[in-house]
This record gives sequence, C-alpha cells and structure tokens, in this order.
Amino acid sequence: MKLIVAEKPSVARDIARVLKCSRKEGWFESEAYRVTWALGHLVTLKEPDEINERFKKWRREDLPILPDEIGTKVIPKTRSQYAVVKTLMLDRQTESLVCATDAGREGELIFRLIYEHTGCAKPVERLWISSLTDAAIREGFDALVPSAHYDGLYRSALCRAQADWLVGMNASRAFTLQYNALLSVGRVQTPTLAILVEREKEIREFVPVDFYVLTADFGDYQGRWFDEHAPDERTAHRIMDKARAQAIRKQVSGQPARVTRAQTQPKRELPPQLFDLTSLQREANRALGFTADKTLKTAQALYEGRKALTYPRTDSRHLPRDMVGRVYKAMETLPAAYAPYVSGLPRKNGKLPFSTRVFNDAKVTDHHAIIPTGQQVDPDKFTPDEKALYDLVVRRFLAAFYPAFEYEQTTVITHCAGHAFRSAGRVVTAQGWKAVTGEPPRAKGKAEEDESQASLPPLKEGDERRVEKATLKQDKTKPPAPHTDASLLQRMERPGIKTEDEELMEALREAGLGTPATRAAIIERLIQVGYAARRGKVIYATPKGEKLIEVVPEEIASSVMTGKWEQALDEIARQQRDPQRFMDGIRKLTVFLVESAFTKPKAVTFDREVRSSRGRVRPVANIKVLEGLACPLCGQQVQESDRAFGCSAWKDGCAFTLWKNALLRVKGPLLNEAIIRLLLTDGQARGSSGTVTLSGGQMSFTPKGADGPALSLPIAYVKKDKPAPVRKTGGKAGSKPKP
Repeated sequence: MKLIVAEKPSVARDIARVLKCSRKEGWFESEAYRVTWALGHLVTLKEPDEINERFKKWRREDLPILPDEIGTKVIPKTRSQYAVVKTLMLDRQTESLVCATDAGREGELIFRLIYEHTGCAKPVERLWISSLTDAAIREGFDALVPSAHYDGLYRSALCRAQADWLVGMNASRAFTLQYNALLSVGRVQTPTLAILVEREKEIREFVPVDFYVLTADFGDYQGRWFDEHAPDERTAHRIMDKARAQAIRKQVSGQPARVTRAQTQPKRELPPQLFDLTSLQREANRALGFTADKTLKTAQALYEGRKALTYPRTDSRHLPRDMVGRVYKAMETLPAAYAPYVSGLPRKNGKLPFSTRVFNDAKVTDHHAIIPTGQQVDPDKFTPDEKALYDLVVRRFLAAFYPAFEYEQTTVITHCAGHAFRSAGRVVTAQGWKAVTGEPPRAKGKAEEDESQASLPPLKEGDERRVEKATLKQDKTKPPAPHTDASLLQRMERPGIKTEDEELMEALREAGLGTPATRAAIIERLIQVGYAARRGKVIYATPKGEKLIEVVPEEIASSVMTGKWEQALDEIARQQRDPQRFMDGIRKLTVFLVESAFTKPKAVTFDREVRSSRGRVRPVANIKVLEGLACPLCGQQVQESDRAFGCSAWKDGCAFTLWKNALLRVKGPLLNEAIIRLLLTDGQARGSSGTVTLSGGQMSFTPKGADGPALSLPIAYVKKDKPAPVRKTGGKAGSKPKP
C-alpha cells in the first residue's frame, strides 16, 4: 500500500477523489492507497532553550548560539495530525510513500522534516504537479519520480531555514540586548527594510527645484521648447532660470517659425510575458490595488479551491514546449466572456504561432508560468477578488499569443528665433494584444509632461508657421515616489537594480530577496513588527525601522549580498554548490553580527513598545513638549504624542487636538512638528501637495491648483459616543434576546 502525504486537507481530498478513496479519521483509504495530510508544517526547528535550558534567558555571554545540530520538534498545535501521519508512515501495511506536498522548496521541506522526525526509512516517490485538476493529478501519478531526484531542493530548503534561524535568532538577541528594545533582525527582512529606509531618506532629503516649461501654439499644432544639446532627453524641456524662460517667450511670441524636421516611424510593442507570482503581484497591486499577500492568497484559492489557475508560487514566465496541447485546451474551455478574444487569436492553418517569449524549455524552472488550467469554471461563482484576479491572468494569457501593438510615431521639430520646439503625435495602426488587455499605450522614458498629441496635421520640412501664442508654466522637480507593494516587490526581485524595463529585468534574473512564495510574507512581517506601515497603496519605513537600519552593519542590510545568498541557495537546489560551505559562511556572518552589535554600538535609542494580542507592535505613547508654542484655545503649552498634537492642559478640559494623519484621506501631508509650528505662528503652511491653513477654529487643506479646501476639520476634538446596541424585539415574553 502506498501512503500519500499532501500539504493541506483540501489537496488530500482532491487526490483521494481521483484515487477513489473513502474517508477515515485523519486520512482517506482505498485498497491500494492511503492519503493523509500535513496542516502546513507539522515539524519545525527547535527553539534555543529546547537545545539547552540556559538559552531560555537572553544573555550576551551566551551569544552567538551555534549548535552543531539544531534538531527538530513537533509543533504542539498540530500534534494530533502528526500522530496520525506518523502512525500511517510506520504502519506495516505501508510499503512506500508519495510526497504530495506543494511542488516547491517549502513543500519539500515540510515533508522531509516529518519523514525524518518519524524515523521512517521506507522508499519515497515525488508527485510534482502544477495544477489540481483531476487530469493533472492523474498525469502526475503516471510520472512519479524517486524522491532522491529532489534531494538538492530539500538541502536548499533546510539551509535556508537553518540560516534564517542562526542569523535571525542571534542577531535579534544581540541587538535587543544592546539597545534595550525588542528588535527583530533577519537575513531577508532587514535588507528589504533597508530598501524602504533608502527611499524614505531620498524623499526626505529631496530639495525641489523650480523649472519652467514653454509651449508654443503654431495654430494647428503645438510644440514644447527643448534644449537640442541637453545630455538627458527626459529633462531637455526644462528651463531652470525664470528670467531666461521669460526672455525666450518674448523672443518667439508672434514670430515666424519653420518646420525643420518631420519624421514618421512605425513602432511596435511586443505582448507582455506570462505571469510568474511576483509579476502577478505587481500587476494586481497596480491594476486592482491588491497587496502582495492578498494576491498570493487569492491566487492560492484559485489554484486549490477553484481549480482555475495553475500553481501560483512560481518564478517562471514561460511554458515548456510540450504544453502546447494543454494551452489549446485551456483556451477552448475558457468562460464564454472570453470567446471573442479566443476567436481573434492569429492562427495559421488552425495553429497558434510559436514564440520563445512563451514556450522556452530553458527558462522553465520547477514550475511554469501561471495560466488557466483548462478546467471549466464559472467566474460568477467566484468571490469578487477571485474574479478580478482570474480575469487579469486570463487576459495576460491570451494577450501573450496576440500580435504586437503597432502605431506610427510622428516627431516634428519646429524652429523659431533660434529655438527648437518638439511635437509628437501617435496614430494606432494595429491594436494587437492591447485589444485584449485594454491597456493604454506605455511610452518608455517618458518625460514628466508628454508633448505628444493624439494627431498632428500633415507637415513636412520647410512648412511655415507663426507662434500665435507662447505659454509659460512653472513646475517643480519631484521627489522619488514612495514604495508600493508593486515597486517594493520589483526591488526585492532585483536588488540593487532600478529599472522598469521588463526585458532587462528578465536578462538579470539571477538573484533576489526571498522567493516569489515568501516575499509577501516578508512585507507583512515588517509591518507586523512595526518597522514599516501602510498608507493606502504606499508602504513606508517607520522611525523604528529607520533606527534599526542605522545600527545594523551593511553586511546584513545589503540587498545585493542577500540576493547573492539566495542565488547560492538556488545553486544548492541544482546541486551545484556544497551546502556545508554555505552554512559555514552563514556561521561566520552570525559571529560577525553579534560582535558588531556589542563592539560597535551607536548612540541610538528606541521607543518603548507594547505587543497586541494579535502580535502587532506599537510604541508606548511618548510625549514631547514643543517649546515656544501656545495652544490656540487656552494658551498652554502644545505637546506631541505618537498620533497627534494637542494641548498639555487636556486633563483640565482643553480639547485642542490635531491628528497627524487627519489630511491623508485627501492626499494631504502627514502633520509634523515643522508644519504645526508654521500653523500656530503664521496660520499657514505651504508644501508640494498644497496649503494647510489654521483659522477660526478650523484646520483646512487646499490641494495645489485647487480653488478651495478639500477638507476642513475643527481643532477641538469631541469624543463621539458609541451608539447603544440595537436589540431585536418580537420574541416570546421572558425569552432572552438573541446575540
């Protein structure tokens, strides 16, 4: 009898249905098979105090903790299911096993730890599938391979877990002891935090510079002034000096102009590649506003529960060539809403064109790209999130087989009084793949303000015009945009590389922070421990996160270095690197981090914190008196807490309160001490986003360019009473109300 061990009960049920097994208590059974499941992890690495009792207390003299063997333990909350799996593994009727956990590094580790902890020594085969349809499961059982084929993957997963244990546990203890604050340091989470801190620093230190844009109206078209000799075309339109801008405007106004170049070129944009998990998370964040974690959970539900998508935790954007038949089937079984796009696919003799952008065996790793499974589904039965994400994947899947988006780009250069003006026009000649996705055209290397027009009149070199009107507009250089899930995932995927060019990204697929399957969890972990926070789509580093990066050495904060470690783990998985050599390097790093914490301390203090019942960390309220500022209501001193500015006489009844995040809902600034000082002294604070005003017992915010306030709030806080609970009536006399 074969024992099949799945990762989750739902997957076990799918396999059991295909193998025609009946339900037992903790497993399924037929004449030839038993199918059981883990509940995620059943076995994990021991805690330090489970290795040695003295490690229960955090003491610097015990660091670094470098046991010869970490050892494993059964997770208490899943002990009962572990007992079921162990009994079945060691049962005499069990002749061999099938590892059917998720087909990836983490799934391999889950099974191997259970297998080794039970002491089982029976032969094992591996089920490796990319979808949970009945057909895929049957095909997988027809292609079982010896478990030894995935020994490299297991060693890589074990090295990763042990490295995270050694680095995270030792470094967290060392920096916590040194700075008297609960600090979490991790091999992957810390360099990810460093990316956020870097961006916060860039934004904070950014100094806006005024520049001017001059647009000339030639009657039937417009052109924007540009410096023909500028080294950077993206900023060639900027005139940095106001006097010069006004002088040019005066020189060209009402003057004759001549077209010196009129050129039309055909352009084409190839269809986007299929989704891997990270690119799906990025696109879902951009198009749907999903966090990386939400995208992963939704995709997993579409894979496991709906059988609508293939395995989501993949890092490949290609398909193997032997999947051509499955691609046709997937297209034929798509919901009726997609039929017009399927019928519009370009075919030659009934066959789709092959492309290495889609089918490339060399670029398929453990799993292929995320595509529809070929199982007939009804999206109307999905949750709204599932339906939206499924639609995103299906449209990308179909678009990949469509021809390029084509257009004609016309560029016109017009000279007037020795100055050059550029105009651009675009005419779409073939919608191609954009007919499926509905995406607007994406211009690469676009300047802040595009000079392109929908169309231009027929123009040729030598045509005469006159500048009928010259318009001067003032603008400011803008700071880097704060990170979103999409941009942070991109940086995690390509540490040290800042580019939007997908082709370049693909060429540089060598190393990254974490794996596609773990990146969402890393982001959520940073938020959970208080190092980062979310505001709408924006993710930013908190003061605690910034302080941590200040005190840890570059060796643990460097995304490039951690990316190289991930690359080494991939090489271990491919059996191209010695696992012991990797772990020796991790041990040396651990010693260095502990020494660095205690020998190179910095004058940084961390706020006291409390941890909620849900595990989230928040600072204990710290009060700071703002010297020289008087409360506008009572004249007493103004003070700052973690969440608001208010009156120091609040216990005596003064209600002056300005919440720091009060203006965020209308895209206003986060209130800080500098803004409050301007408000209480000048009554007004101007910034790049608009103007904050304090007048007549009201604080208001007027966005830049708006005619009036977008929001006005009273400066005296009145606590709202909670409404009394509504109880339903109409039951029997004397009966208790229903909860």
